[in-house]
Amino acid sequence: MMTRDADKKREQMMMFSMDDMVPESHMLRKIDKAIDWSFIYDLVEDRYCPDNGRPSMDPVMLIKIPFIQYLYGIKSMRQTMKEIEVNVAYRWFLGLDMYDSVTHFSTFGKNYTRRFKDTDLFEQIFGHILEQCMKYKLVDTSTIFVDATHVKAAANSKKIRKRIAAQEALWYEEDLQKEINADRERHGKKPFKNKDDDNPTPTSSGGGLVDSDDKNISENDKNGRTQKASVTDPESGWFHKGEHKHVFAYCIESACDKHGWIIDYSVHPGNEHDSRTFKTLYDKIKLHNPKMIVADAGYKTPAIAHLLLEDGIQPLFPYKRPMTKDGFFKKYEYTYDEYYDCYVCPNGKVLNYSTTNRDGYREYKSNGYQCETCP
Repeated sequence: MMTRDADKKREQMMMFSMDDMVPESHMLRKIDKAIDWSFIYDLVEDRYCPDNGRPSMDPVMLIKIPFIQYLYGIKSMRQTMKEIEVNVAYRWFLGLDMYDSVTHFSTFGKNYTRRFKDTDLFEQIFGHILEQCMKYKLVDTSTIFVDATHVKAAANSKKIRKRIAAQEALWYEEDLQKEINADRERHGKKPFKNKDDDNPTPTSSGGGLVDSDDKNISENDKNGRTQKASVTDPESGWFHKGEHKHVFAYCIESACDKHGWIIDYSVHPGNEHDSRTFKTLYDKIKLHNPKMIVADAGYKTPAIAHLLLEDGIQPLFPYKRPMTKDGFFKKYEYTYDEYYDCYVCPNGKVLNYSTTNRDGYREYKSNGYQCETCP
């Protein structure tokens, strides 16, 4: 017998509890049980007037709304507010009953801008929740995995202006120069003099300690001339990788443990290479005393390996096959003689130490007359 009562209960009046409408296994219920949100009131107390003005939006609700947007992959705040209007679990999570009106998305945005812009509120919330996870031993920081991903900026790729590429010193520049001069003195060479301020050392190429195959930095940036900047979002960077089109983007560098917990992060313009931005993130994660840091080929530079080993941390990078031009001996076919500080080629000829250059490379040179007759 066919039932035809699909719309009979639409006007029915009922008495019910909001708590009964949310299943015990629902993710939002689990999150709400795990986190005591009251700590947020203490963090934002100084952003509100104690005895004047209209009642504000609950600051905990302001923080919970982005949780909903992120957890359920909702693309915009406008759509998030529409979903909250009709979703009982969302209302329960935010502390709204079925008759409470949902704040307009523009009101939500204004509250964020006026109260929390240029503050570290979200970093404090992130740190507090991570601290609770560590308290219950959910996080294992013995091994930390580091990687970066690019996120397209909300900037029109056609609204571009040129600006002078900033000549920022590399984070290891000072230590590198000290090591270079010390190495030259050990070999009886004069130390390099500091270059004039009017003629700064180009840092985009990175010398001997930065991946020379970096494809993410534009040619203009490498040559120290000009680079493209967004009119809409000048803090983003002009990014291109592989077959992707050129866009303005940000690079989000994150560190997580083996269980997938994000331990810390840093945000940079999209045209900065991983090896150059690593130090910012590393200064945060080294406080957790990791025994090993695992990273991809973008971080495989002598500077990063040296930094980790000096701090007693074992680096783990992927293997990269040595690349040599056709018709030449492979690099691994040469033998280094530590006692005489020289290299011996596969044909038994000696390459003697010549100099240590400004980029940190030791140069070993062969005898041209011997190489001329080499088979």
